[in-house]
Amino acid sequence: MLRYEFVADGSAYRLDCVDRPIPEPAAGNVVVRVRAASLNYRDLVHLRNKAGRDVAGRVPLSDGAGEVVAVGSQVSNVNVGDRVLGCFFQTWSSGSFEMAHHQAALGGTADGMLAEYVELRAGGIIPMPESLTFEEAACLPCAGLTAWTALVSRGQLRAGQSVLVLGTGGVSIFATQFAAAMGCSVFATSSSDEKLARAKELGATHLINYRTTPDWDKAIWQLTNKQGVDHVIEVGGPGTLEKSIAAVRAGGHIALIGVLTGFGSFNGSLFPLVAKNATLSGMYVGSREDFLAMNDFISRHGVRPAIDRVFTFDQAAAAFDYLERGEHVGKVVISIAK
Repeated sequence: MLRYEFVADGSAYRLDCVDRPIPEPAAGNVVVRVRAASLNYRDLVHLRNKAGRDVAGRVPLSDGAGEVVAVGSQVSNVNVGDRVLGCFFQTWSSGSFEMAHHQAALGGTADGMLAEYVELRAGGIIPMPESLTFEEAACLPCAGLTAWTALVSRGQLRAGQSVLVLGTGGVSIFATQFAAAMGCSVFATSSSDEKLARAKELGATHLINYRTTPDWDKAIWQLTNKQGVDHVIEVGGPGTLEKSIAAVRAGGHIALIGVLTGFGSFNGSLFPLVAKNATLSGMYVGSREDFLAMNDFISRHGVRPAIDRVFTFDQAAAAFDYLERGEHVGKVVISIAK
């Protein structure tokens, strides 16, 4: 079978497509024939070595969907032919997060989904929503679940509340769709009016171009009658956090998710966060239990992941380049079906 691996290349990595034996499932594991996988910014961080992590020899991508083709001993709840998704953290079933789960993170400390066949823990997979294609379902494990956890599991989002999403990447677009499906207003920012128009189609109700309106936090403050938004999906990091704090309402919630502005220090003031009695939560995907709840919501509300572009398996490097250019709205997917 074919799979991609990170190979050290100077100060960063490159993608090599290599031929490896199809795995045989160990006790408690299953083998999945992967039909589609999707990219997240984390994958680009690994490829370009932006965080200094050793991923040499590792199979990329945390997100993928496929069919079970083999079941190991001691597995009783999975059958050959089941259409499944891999969980980002293979060992986080439910409850509070523990640092040990980082040792079983697909596409990072554990081999990921950019392969024709993968071996996963039986407890680290869940059924695909029946309403979705493999390409759509492959978008869910990281971006979808992160948005769900931020808004629902941790944020306790309620109908009628307001949500601010930064940009139009996978997490922000999923948050837009979930919030809209729950009857919430969504404030979306982007540097592109074209992207904002697409965000509106997906449920955004207030659109702000941060190039033409650099003080977007002040604009949101005015649009909310000087109250601020209830929830912020903060994917920028240190470069946008101060404005997100300014835009959140008293008692509101900021879900700190991404580092699109870099890994540097935050140089702003945290006092407004204290003065507002607001909550700042670090967010890193979610548990298997959260994943099941999200998929139930997706099925009941007819949510379909927004796919910007689908690449073929042999175009994997081009998919990474496309993600890096930042031209996408929603998810970038790689089809692995033969």
